[in-house]
Amino acid sequence: MATVFLGLGSNLGDRFANLRAAVAALGGMARVEALSRVYETAPLYVLDQPAFLNMAARVETGLAPRDLLAGLKGVEAELGREKTIRFGPRLIDLDILIYGGLVLDESDLTIPHPRLPERRFALAPLADIAARVVHPLAGRTVEEMLDALPRDDDVVVVAEGLE
Repeated sequence: MATVFLGLGSNLGDRFANLRAAVAALGGMARVEALSRVYETAPLYVLDQPAFLNMAARVETGLAPRDLLAGLKGVEAELGREKTIRFGPRLIDLDILIYGGLVLDESDLTIPHPRLPERRFALAPLADIAARVVHPLAGRTVEEMLDALPRDDDVVVVAEGLE
C-alpha cells in the first residue's frame, strides 16, 4: 500500500457536487484517509473562466502509479469531463500530487506533480493534510513550499469540508 496525495478541482457546474462525486468514486481504487478544506481559487494560465474549487485528499492504495492514473482518468470521464483547451475550464480534475517518495518522469506521467511547488491552489489544501510531508525532489516540506510563495488573495477557504 502506498500513501498518495491527490489534488481535486472543479470550475464548471455544481462544483461542490463534482468534488463530492469524485471523492466517492475514489473509494473504488483507494481508501480515503483525509480530506482538506475546500478552497476557491482564481484560474491560472487561462484567465477567462470561472473560479475553481480545489481540495486535496490523502489516500492509501495498492495500485501502481500508472494504474491509479488510469483510474483517475476513468473517474473524470465518468463524471463528464470533456477534453478542452489546456488549463481550460473543467467539470473535474484529478491529479496525483505525491505518490509516497516516488520520483517518476515519463512522457505522460510525472510524479511528484511537476508544477506543485509553484501552485498555491494545490499547496494550500495539501498543507491542511500533509504540511510536514517532504517533496521528494525539492527536499522541502509542503508547508515550506507554501510559505515560499508570494501571498495572494486568490486562494481562500470557502468550506471546512464537503458536507
